[in-house]
Amino acid sequence: MAEHVLAPMHSWLIAPMSDDVSRAVQRLRRAPDVQHVAVMPDVHLAEDVCVGVAMATTRLVYPQAVGGDIGCGMLAVPFNTEAARVREPRAAARILSGFTRAIPARRRNRRQTVAMPENLSQQQLSDARLEGLWRNVGSIEFATIGSGNHFVELQADEDARLWLMVHSGSRALGPAIRDHHLARADSVGGGLKALEIDLDRGAAYLNDARCARRFADANRRELARLVSEIVFETTGGELRWDAAIATDHNHVEHETHCSGRLWVHRKGAMPAWPEQTGVLPGSMGSMSYHVAGKGCQDALCSSAHGAGRLLSRTEARKSITNQELQRQMRDVWYDFRLSDRLRDEAPGAYKDIAAVARAQRDLVKVVRVLRPVLNYKGV
Repeated sequence: MAEHVLAPMHSWLIAPMSDDVSRAVQRLRRAPDVQHVAVMPDVHLAEDVCVGVAMATTRLVYPQAVGGDIGCGMLAVPFNTEAARVREPRAAARILSGFTRAIPARRRNRRQTVAMPENLSQQQLSDARLEGLWRNVGSIEFATIGSGNHFVELQADEDARLWLMVHSGSRALGPAIRDHHLARADSVGGGLKALEIDLDRGAAYLNDARCARRFADANRRELARLVSEIVFETTGGELRWDAAIATDHNHVEHETHCSGRLWVHRKGAMPAWPEQTGVLPGSMGSMSYHVAGKGCQDALCSSAHGAGRLLSRTEARKSITNQELQRQMRDVWYDFRLSDRLRDEAPGAYKDIAAVARAQRDLVKVVRVLRPVLNYKGV
């Protein structure tokens, strides 16, 4: 492998990078055509390219710098009712039960399919095998939330108004698209692979990644619709879609920056152009923020996408007991019967979201603070 000049890097950190994270970032900086790297305060180790990183190129696209869950992101929508309406034990129990019935983590077979919207079902992907997956698996995965850190949460803002926050992505479709194109990409050293944007293979990846982003956005909106039906049945509250905030944090976009036109890859980093609204979630037991971007060019107009993991899932399961999870979640409604399966998602497994927000004051300003009232995760 030819030695490449290190690309410029800027970082906004709450603590020094671990050796593993630092090595991964340095590997990315040395990769061909990488022009700039920005490291967010929620950075943590992940396969190939760290989560919490934005980087820019001019002629190559790196699927690993977007990740498998293409289009994963956040949707926040207010209700026209107060959060106190869902704090009452009977109401919270009804809502949690409704979420369990209506919002699966995944489906197993076609007998449980949900029809995708027409604009999704008509998407054209670059390969016949991906087209088949889109038609067959897409309808099974649509309107599912996934597992891990994906969730539906009901929150209270400073005025005690009820908000919905949804975190989900492109489900099985995103990883399939990534793997299909990685198999056709060129190795560029350090375990990384890239595609020439101006050639057919690069254009095909960009097309399919856009399709995955559309699926993920539509999936979050369908989940919100299902949530709204359940909350309406219990409280009479309805969503105010005119005030919705939607953003995603795993994508590649062709953008204009001070150095010209760049392909900006974001993996666990949301766009933060001047006054662009975004959602910065904490853990399932901590506060979250709605933010507005400041358009910081050194950060490629990007922001952290959340708190970021402090402990790996294995470390969290070793150190956090069921009782400790319940203690950390004492003010938040959730299905405590799932405590053993949720220990790796405990608030203590994540960084302090307030520290993340302070570390990136150059990148965004906080416009609203929200606290969790009820959290639902698929397992």
